[in-house]
Order: sequence, then C-alpha cells, then structure tokens
Amino acid sequence: MTDPTASSELPPAAQPDGIVPDTKDWTWVLARPCPECGFAAADVEPADVGPAVRGSLPRWRTALERPDVAVRPSPDVWSTLEYAAHVRDVFRIFDERLGLMVEQDDPAFANWDQDVAALEGDYAHQDPAVLADELEASGGVVAASFDAVAPGQEERTGRRSNGSVFTVRTLGQYFLHDVVHHLHDVRA
Repeated sequence: MTDPTASSELPPAAQPDGIVPDTKDWTWVLARPCPECGFAAADVEPADVGPAVRGSLPRWRTALERPDVAVRPSPDVWSTLEYAAHVRDVFRIFDERLGLMVEQDDPAFANWDQDVAALEGDYAHQDPAVLADELEASGGVVAASFDAVAPGQEERTGRRSNGSVFTVRTLGQYFLHDVVHHLHDVRA
C-alpha cells in the first residue's frame, strides 16, 4: 500500500525475506478514500463491519485455491498466501483490541509488528487449506465481536503506542480498510 501522505524520507531496509517493512501511518484512511483500493472508511458504521468481514471470507477462500497462491508477484511483494496469513492475524489482533476497548477505559494496545509476525509465523509456507479455515474462523470471531458492539459503545477509545487514538467506530473503519485493501492487493 502506498501512503500519499508519506514523507520523502528514505525507506527502511528490506528484511531477510525481501520485504521492505511498512512503517507508514495509515490512519489517513479515516479521513479520505484510499486511492488504491477505493475504500471510503469514513462511510463505515460499526454495524457494517461484521457483515463486511463475513462477506470477504469466500473471496479469501477462493484466492487461497489458486495454483500460484504462494508465488510472489515480485520479490518485495507478498504472495496471496502471505497476505491471507496477515489478514488472519489482523482479524485476531483487532478482535483483541476491540475487546479491550469495550471492557476497559482507554486501553493502550500492545505493539504488533506485522513484518516480524510474517517472518516468525512463516506466512510464506502456510498450508492454504488450513489457512482458509483459520481465516474463516478468525473472521467469524471478529465479525461477531463487532456485531456485539452495543449502542453507546461506538465512541469508547483505545490507543496505539505511537499515540494514535481510535474509537470503536474508527477502529472498525481502519480495520475494514485493511481487509478490503488486501483483497485488492491479491485481486480477489
């Protein structure tokens, strides 16, 4: 993903797997549509998140059935398999963060480095059939969590270690952009 608000600073060095870590702050998607995938996060209500996640799951399963699922389009771009593993973990991380926001007052989120997770989780060597089942299960859990957001909880807050503050509403918007954008990345 390319951040149109990124500065001209030099990009970070590639990791051992050839991927250059994404160090950009993607919270700008909360203010304007993404020029790459077209998603308008600001239009999303908390009640929209669960159905949208469930609607994405068949597309992920179909993408994971491709014969070239583990092939990177270029050495520095994740394969469909790696993107799917990332999204599975995004489902889990955001379910945890949503739970904290609903249960605690203004919780601080633990750091999550998606690039380290990809290496440590060996995203490139996942079993596509197993991953499809894990995606479906994790997606179902986070969808149900967003479905369960009660009236009055939409503005509860939580924050990342970099100081970015989210409400339940904006967390859902930000999260759903990630899911939709990665479907765009894999052309599913």
